[in-house]
Amino acid sequence: MTAYDAAAPEPGPGRTSADRTGAGATPGAADTSYDAVVLAGGAAKRLGGADKPGLSVGGRALLDRVLTACSGAATTVVVGGRRPTARAVAWAREEPAGGGPLAALDAGLRHTTAGSVLVLSADLPFLVTPTVEALVRELRRSGREAVLCVDADGRDQPLVALYRAQPLRRELALLAREHGSLAGRPLRLLTRALDCGRLAADPLASFDCDTWEDLAAARARIRDHGGVLDEWITAVKDELGIELDVDTRVLLDLARDAAHGVARPAAPLTTFLVGYAAAKAGGAGEDVAEAARKAAALANRWAAEAETSDGPKNDAG
Repeated sequence: MTAYDAAAPEPGPGRTSADRTGAGATPGAADTSYDAVVLAGGAAKRLGGADKPGLSVGGRALLDRVLTACSGAATTVVVGGRRPTARAVAWAREEPAGGGPLAALDAGLRHTTAGSVLVLSADLPFLVTPTVEALVRELRRSGREAVLCVDADGRDQPLVALYRAQPLRRELALLAREHGSLAGRPLRLLTRALDCGRLAADPLASFDCDTWEDLAAARARIRDHGGVLDEWITAVKDELGIELDVDTRVLLDLARDAAHGVARPAAPLTTFLVGYAAAKAGGAGEDVAEAARKAAALANRWAAEAETSDGPKNDAG
């Protein structure tokens, strides 16, 4: 891989920090735009060669879960075999196929133009947008060349990280020159050459599914009662192609009022009608809230009438 050789300094064991300057990193820059490169071409040996990005957790493919978390990227490049995805992405393949994460990253980086690049593996079931946003803020604040998430044990996670694009390209070119190829080289060669900050984000953000046991644990956690509704709503929105922030409490309260004040089957039918009305009104989050408010008020009036009708009657004659 020598795509950037023309701009690379001469290689050698005596490479100094001077070789790493002039690459255009802009400490403290206010630009919050980023591209994303998702590595989805691993061999999944501990999964018996299964199609790991296509395995599902909470009814969604692992790759789609990662793509949802980085939906704010200007361009998203998936390095791996083409497949249906929940949103449009660009595709790339490392050379040689199966050449490892550095070769894959180099292949994906060629399709990016933003000043910073989010680098992710395709098997992160619990990665969420707030973690990505925290990486963006920390890179801007710190002025470092990269910010890596650290896991619960304090280990660096270079595949849950945000890199400044120019230093990243520089170091990949240097490594290619020094080693003759990026294929089969470990990621630590890259991260130890960069000025990296760390982010202690949600410890689950870097949980990956390398084994069948990991996959089973992720599926069990997704179904935990405390978060199952949020997971379900997110899955439904992805499945239907809806980009809308829904206040689940409002809808649950509406369903309760309709079931109690009218009849139990009124709950799902009423929430459906609220969704339809909100779509006709424009489909924004406030449209849902307003339609739900009106329907809840109607359900409460209905219940109040029923209570009045069923109350004690005046028997005086």
